[in-house]
Amino acid sequence: MFEPITAISEAHPSQFSKPAIVGRQEQCMTIPLETAKQIVTEARFVARNRGFKPLTIVVLDAGGNVVAAEREDDSSTKRFEIAFAKAHGALALGMGTRALMSRAEQQPYFISAAASAIGGSLIPVPGGVLVRNADKALVGAVGVSGETSDNDEAAAIAGIEAVELVAQPD
Repeated sequence: MFEPITAISEAHPSQFSKPAIVGRQEQCMTIPLETAKQIVTEARFVARNRGFKPLTIVVLDAGGNVVAAEREDDSSTKRFEIAFAKAHGALALGMGTRALMSRAEQQPYFISAAASAIGGSLIPVPGGVLVRNADKALVGAVGVSGETSDNDEAAAIAGIEAVELVAQPD
């Protein structure tokens, strides 16, 4: 029988062995599954230690495919759709959702039309962060929802940077 993990903040995820692919990430043009899972684990770890509300975290590859997603216990309904739309919108327009928020304030008709053009999966508030490798090539995006937008973004950035990738929130 398996014993449930009850306290994620007791041990830092870096104490566990990391997948070998992380060390070769600069050669990858996408986010491998093990790396995506590590991004989620690290983002959750930071969120728990900072006292954030329960989060939902979605990691997309450069083609917009879901590589990993987790919804924490007690995360409210529809958080997956919001986190997905943050990551998807960032990928679709090539900028983090913090920059999209600024663009929405300046050009609301453009953001509305862009959201319609990509099927509605665009939420222009912080929490959707592009992921680049060491060579600055786009490899995916992370979307987080459940806390304030700034805290969602902070969790995404922490997860991305923990696996030695480059976070682009704007």
